[in-house]
This record gives sequence, structure tokens and C-alpha cells, in this order.
Amino acid sequence: MPKKQLRREEEFHIMKLVLDKFLWLGILIMIYGLWKTFGEDFNEGLMWIIGGAIVLIAFLVLIVKEYEIVK
Repeated sequence: MPKKQLRREEEFHIMKLVLDKFLWLGILIMIYGLWKTFGEDFNEGLMWIIGGAIVLIAFLVLIVKEYEIVK
């Protein structure tokens, strides 16, 4: 069975859904790290913040590799 080809608009809408999930995940990890930093343990909170930043950077690399930048 051949694969269905998506139109550019359909591909964009799917990518927006994926983008939203990655961004929320990275932001929530960083907020949790901020809460840990001020609340309980500074070093553990800092590690959570760095982990959230790594998720966002990995997402950035994925986006740049996957899609062309249109000028």
C-alpha cells in the first residue's frame, strides 16, 4: 500500500501540533526546575532547568534539520 503524500498545509498543521508539545514539555521542565531551585535544592533545580534547556535545544536542532528556512 503506497504512502499518502501530505499537502504542505497538512504537514504544517501536524508540525504545529508536535511543536506545541515539545515547547510545553521544555517549559514545564524548566518551571519545575525553577520551583526546585527556590524551594528545596538549588543544584537539583539547576539540573532540571538545564534539562529543559536541552529539550528545547534538541527541538531547535530537529526543526532546523527537518525544514528549510524560507527567505
